Amino acid sequence: MGLVRIIDEVLPAALHRRLLRAVTALGDGGMTHGYQRTFWFPRDAEPCGVVEEAVVFLRERLLGPGAGEEWWLSRMRTSNVPIDFHRDRDQARARAGQGDAHPTRSSVLMLNRCRGGLLAVSPSAPDLDEPACAPRARDFDLVEPRPNRLVSFDGTLTHGVLDARNHVPLQRLPKEPGLRLTIAVNTWAKPIFEPRSFRQSRAYPALRKSG
Repeated sequence: MGLVRIIDEVLPAALHRRLLRAVTALGDGGMTHGYQRTFWFPRDAEPCGVVEEAVVFLRERLLGPGAGEEWWLSRMRTSNVPIDFHRDRDQARARAGQGDAHPTRSSVLMLNRCRGGLLAVSPSAPDLDEPACAPRARDFDLVEPRPNRLVSFDGTLTHGVLDARNHVPLQRLPKEPGLRLTIAVNTWAKPIFEPRSFRQSRAYPALRKSG
């Protein structure tokens, strides 16, 4: 359907290696909190850590205009996919009763290969009556995780991750030994409702700039 843009070898090889080493060094600690731990990186800020160095490289070439990027780590075993199909939105704004706001662009920077774990992107709304809230139509554009691959799509589109068998997740499968490692990067036209910077946090010491 042409919903997604895919760019392989998107980062310089040395930057990708540094980023992969840093994220791998985190192991599986704190994985369950990753989707609630997002960071705001405004366009006028200096990068703090290797993730934001990568975001600077991407924004200068690929991400388009905006006030800044919201980013977070997505680490999972595809035998137990932790998040349902969804549309990205400003969660804090929605909780405050200020309505839904979506990024102009949603991007996923894939760091490695894994078993299964296809990214599925759909123009249809999530369906709360379907397993993993997947759209009933199953009208997906599918993208295989590969090292140093960027996938980007309109920020209003529904998306999710398929399980280790590349099916819509229904139940926990036999445990996969490896992790699916990606970084989500959303570009926003205006600052998000409750911006929190990585520089001011104590999260993920392995990702801090080390020279």
